Amino acid sequence: MPDTYALYRRLAAYPQGRRVFSLVFEQAAPYFRSARPRFVELGPNRAVLTVKKRRRVQNHLGTVHVIAICNGLEAAMGALAEASIPSTRRWIPKGMAVDYTAKATSDITCVAETDPAEWERTGDVEIPVRVKGLRADGTAVVEGTIRLWVTDKPAR
Repeated sequence: MPDTYALYRRLAAYPQGRRVFSLVFEQAAPYFRSARPRFVELGPNRAVLTVKKRRRVQNHLGTVHVIAICNGLEAAMGALAEASIPSTRRWIPKGMAVDYTAKATSDITCVAETDPAEWERTGDVEIPVRVKGLRADGTAVVEGTIRLWVTDKPAR
């Protein structure tokens, strides 16, 4: 998607616009379809989406499987990166480190955040994106960091 953030802003202005954006986002990155992320908020340095607790993403305990939560966290991180990165730069995930802190017994809100100053750094840099998955009661069920490798786009 050429300008993810512009598309989000345009669609979010309409009823069901965030839902439509979420469906378009899934088409651009088909891997995210299994978690079916639904965007709630997207802007530079912050993205929020939900992953519904439904059978397809549950484990044998009846809770939301941590891999489905990580899928949602990665979707939030990717949208945040697209909304935050300067047009002359590009990014790719470098690694993810998460801790499982509680059972995921409800729908999960996935939050990704960065500091604005991180995107102003030049050269080849690693940018940490803080991520967390929250139960409906606000309890963190997954917390961690996704590291992005950010470089200049090659000259064309």
